[in-house]
Formats: sequence, C-alpha cells, structure tokens
Amino acid sequence: MSAASGPSSNGGEREPQHHRTIDRVTRILEEVVYTPGMTFAELARAIDAPKSSAYGFIRGLVAAGWLHQDGSRFYIGPAIYALNLASGHLRPGSITDSDLQTLHDETGITVFLGVLAGQDLIYVSEIGADLLPGIAARTNIRRQLLATAGGKAMLAAMPADQRDSYLRRRGPEETELIEAFFGEFDEIKRTGIAHNTLHDGQRHAIATAVYGSAGNAVAEVTLVGRTGDVQPREEELAETLLKHVQMWTSRSN
Repeated sequence: MSAASGPSSNGGEREPQHHRTIDRVTRILEEVVYTPGMTFAELARAIDAPKSSAYGFIRGLVAAGWLHQDGSRFYIGPAIYALNLASGHLRPGSITDSDLQTLHDETGITVFLGVLAGQDLIYVSEIGADLLPGIAARTNIRRQLLATAGGKAMLAAMPADQRDSYLRRRGPEETELIEAFFGEFDEIKRTGIAHNTLHDGQRHAIATAVYGSAGNAVAEVTLVGRTGDVQPREEELAETLLKHVQMWTSRSN
C-alpha cells in the first residue's frame, strides 16, 4: 500500500495528496465549465503546463468524451452530461428505459431522451420501432439545438443570459433557424412543448424539457413519428408526454 494512499503509522488516514497530472486535468475541466469555448493556447496557459503536455491531456479528454472540440474551441463533452443525468441533478433511476418504454407503449411513438453536450444535443436513449429517426440519431448523435424539437425545448428552458449567449455564438448559416425559434418561443414557453418537422416532412417531432431538483432543465424527451401519425394527435401526445415527464420529475425530487 503506497504512502500516499495508505493509513499512517498512528492508525489514522493520511491527508489526501495532490497529484500534478490529476490537478492539471481537473483544472482543464474546471476552466471549460466556467469559460466554454476556450482555445488550446488559453487552456495551456491556464494550467501552466508545457504545450506538449497540455496537448496530450486535452486530446485524451476529447477522445474519452469529457471534452468536445468545435473548431479551435473546447466545451464540456457528453460524458460529463451523461454522468450528470445519471447521478447529478436527476437521481439514479429517475428516468429509466422502462419509463421510456411505458411512454412509447402508451403513445405508439418512438421516444428519445437527450442531454446537452457543449453546443449540441445528444441522444442517450431511444425506445421505439421507427427506424428512420433511430438510424439518423445513431449516425449523427450530435444535433443542432435550433434544428431539433428537443434542442428548442432546452433552449426555451435555459436562463435568458445563457440562451442569449448561445444564440450570439451562432453563425450566419443559422440565422433562419434563430428567426424561426423566436417565432415559436412564446408558444414553447406557454405550452412547454416544442415542435419540429424532419426528413423532408416525413417525420414530425414534439419535445419537452425535463427539470432537475434545482429547477433547471437537465434533459429533454422527444416523441418522433410519421407526420401523418403525429400531427393529427399532437394535442393528445403533448398531454401524455407532459404527464409522464411530470411523474418522473416528481419522483426524482
């Protein structure tokens, strides 16, 4: 048993010891949490490490999913958000595949559970038989918030300053999506439901945010199905979706 981790000679436990590599990796994550979008050079300066060491740390964190790289900038990756969903604001078991299966059985519509990962929405669970949205989700797990019903639900649920910061960072290619979001914003806030049509109109989605015990949105749930199956039932499906999410939230809290 090492001296750093084992008991001391007087029977007590030694004080926890800092480890330079652990400290630097932790510092990278902390810096990105508090300043999303930092560059490699900014992170290397922040952790006071040689660029070669910083490069290795950062690439390893990206490969493991703890960081997400968007161009030259870094954001918190999906691994941390998945852990947050499992053991943070939403307690373990608060949303299970069984819950999603029950929602699917009641609606007959494919169900997705998604979380934010940096600038994107990623789906962490899927229940249903509609292959088209399922294949699309697995092919491209990172989705633009403004281009998905779940992403728009999460955006509408964000604190205003966080939402405005996100929208200010969008490029000109997303201008139309931003305008469409603002056109839908009041309705999403009023009903708690966001909508989206995808796959050239073949599929329609409705989604709502899932709130944690702290009152912040920590996930989203989306129902996706054939447009002809979903749109005539939108009111019924929205009511069922909200009912289930409220049950999960109440149980967790």
